Amino acid sequence: MTFSATILTLYPEMFPGPLGHSLAGRALAEGRWRCDARQIRDHATDRHRTVDDTPAGGGAGMVMRADILGRAVDAVIADRPDVPLLAMSPRGRPLDQARVRSLAAGPGVAILCGRFEGIDERLFEAREIEPVSIGDYILSGGEMAALTLLDACIRLLPGVMGAAHSGDDESFETGLLEYPHYTRPREWEGRTIPQVLRSGDHAAIAAWRKARAEDDTRLRRPDLWERHEGARVQSPSGARRDKER
Repeated sequence: MTFSATILTLYPEMFPGPLGHSLAGRALAEGRWRCDARQIRDHATDRHRTVDDTPAGGGAGMVMRADILGRAVDAVIADRPDVPLLAMSPRGRPLDQARVRSLAAGPGVAILCGRFEGIDERLFEAREIEPVSIGDYILSGGEMAALTLLDACIRLLPGVMGAAHSGDDESFETGLLEYPHYTRPREWEGRTIPQVLRSGDHAAIAAWRKARAEDDTRLRRPDLWERHEGARVQSPSGARRDKER
């Protein structure tokens, strides 16, 4: 099964973009994934190929029209009914590693890239589209967010990273940030590689890495730490243990 990405965008020339290089680019050349960027304006009906209009109720900017996007989305659904349809939007559910893994395990994904002030909400009411956000900040459009989502998926495809377990210990895979890394030279600007990593004691190294992952997560991402601790104290029945016992 080849992972196939279909992107609805006003700027199809942005794809594959950086995904045409490095691991993703090699995987694309090897046929491990496919990229099909489609021009939304092809579904406009006027000679100017207009896709947007002024906001109902007034306000700055322009809004992408539901009728034109509806035709674009319907064409993708007709061609690819087997893949989830996502829309990159700051109003969407935050993307996480669990969702990335589920997408990467499937046949592919279709992604709608918004522009301007956003997309007419009626499109989301009328079609099964999953809004997805990559963070609490605003981009000029959904294309960069789509590239980020695709890169996260592509690197998990079989054979892309090389070793089958290359991503197992990375940040977020276990609910924690990843432990810090070191390599040669042994000393740099008066700083040395921690002794435990030079000890050859694999049990001690594993314990050190686990402790550092927990410490760094607690300090840098208290939100992740809280979720990790909550999951860790769940009993097999799903009931939370009483920490005071």
